Amino acid sequence: MLFWTALSLALSLRLALARSGVESSATASGPQGDLLFLLDSSASVSHYEFSRVREFVGQLVSAMPFGPGAVRASLVHVGSRPHTEFTFDQYSSGQAVQDAVRVASQRMGDTNTGLALAYAKEQLFAEAAGARLGVPKVLVWVTDGGSSDPVGPPMQDLKDLGVTVFIVSTGRGNLLELSAAASAPAEKHLHFVDVDDLHIIAPELRDSITDAMQPQQLRASEILSNGFRLSWPPLLTADSGYYVLELVPSDKLSATRRQQLPGNATSWIWTDLNPDTDYEVALLPESNVHPLRPQYVRVRTLQEELGPERIVISHTRPRSLRVSWAPALGPDSALGYHIQLGPLPCGSLQRVEVPAGHNSTTIQGLTPGTLYLVTVTAAFRSGRERALSAKACTASGERTRAPQTVRPEARPPEP
Repeated sequence: MLFWTALSLALSLRLALARSGVESSATASGPQGDLLFLLDSSASVSHYEFSRVREFVGQLVSAMPFGPGAVRASLVHVGSRPHTEFTFDQYSSGQAVQDAVRVASQRMGDTNTGLALAYAKEQLFAEAAGARLGVPKVLVWVTDGGSSDPVGPPMQDLKDLGVTVFIVSTGRGNLLELSAAASAPAEKHLHFVDVDDLHIIAPELRDSITDAMQPQQLRASEILSNGFRLSWPPLLTADSGYYVLELVPSDKLSATRRQQLPGNATSWIWTDLNPDTDYEVALLPESNVHPLRPQYVRVRTLQEELGPERIVISHTRPRSLRVSWAPALGPDSALGYHIQLGPLPCGSLQRVEVPAGHNSTTIQGLTPGTLYLVTVTAAFRSGRERALSAKACTASGERTRAPQTVRPEARPPEP
């Protein structure tokens, strides 16, 4: 207790000095990072579309500073198998990168994006492929929206490594699935645009990529309603000092939180935060070699998720019925739903999984003339769940197709 009291006083004094001008936060220099372009090169993309995508990538890199101490780029094709057009250490100038993009040939085949993402994690973001330690990593995935294999798990693996993910869909993608794949918040990292209008978003996306690659900067990513991830370049080692993170809510309703981390740490996840709240974050490197300035960032958590509403029971038959619901809302969109149904007052439960983007399902194998409790639960990226329940009765004889809205029995939200 005495240690944390003394540390608190020391930190407060240091923060006051820093904010008054004795110490200032680290000044940003030019962008520095490893930029990976993942292009859909499969047969689902026409040759014309692929040529427009190449032009778009050329626009993005045209004004970026390339070199060993600046930006480096790599390009991977999505097809039946991933194909590397060039690695991070292959070209050191922007013109060379543009020339390599201009002559890249379409690979055709299936759209195995998940395989390409796993390949990027294991092969490209490694030192052997020219990737650098301690610099920001950015992935730009240009797609027509579809994939022959799952994208979610390998994309999450990359984001867990601190990779910032931007997605550009040429208009045929699933909004909820792509929102879950992009870095949060999705409105800043996901673009839907016609292939002939890609040039319109190029300046904005280039600026966003540049912001994500600013060195020596405390950054927030994966921002949800109840937490966010912090990352920073290595400023210390395990032997040269330690970090102290300070989290101060703007509403002053919650206590200031502090966390001490070893000198080799480069990221931390704050959890159990309040939704729709501004937080002031300070990173204080405590070095036993030379003084280092603190770094600051202001982060606003997303609004709280809203669960499914207004359950509707229709197409009731002796052994089946259809369950529909108003989809979950909020900036942290649902990853999917699970429907649980059991007879009242007791009996075995039946569970059905429904993917994101759908808001109805038909339950089969029921007992005629039986009253059931139906529960629809939305699962969110934050790990939270929201549920709503209603009663439904199967038909005893004649079929009925007229839908009827059932008065729901709201369940308390999951903590």
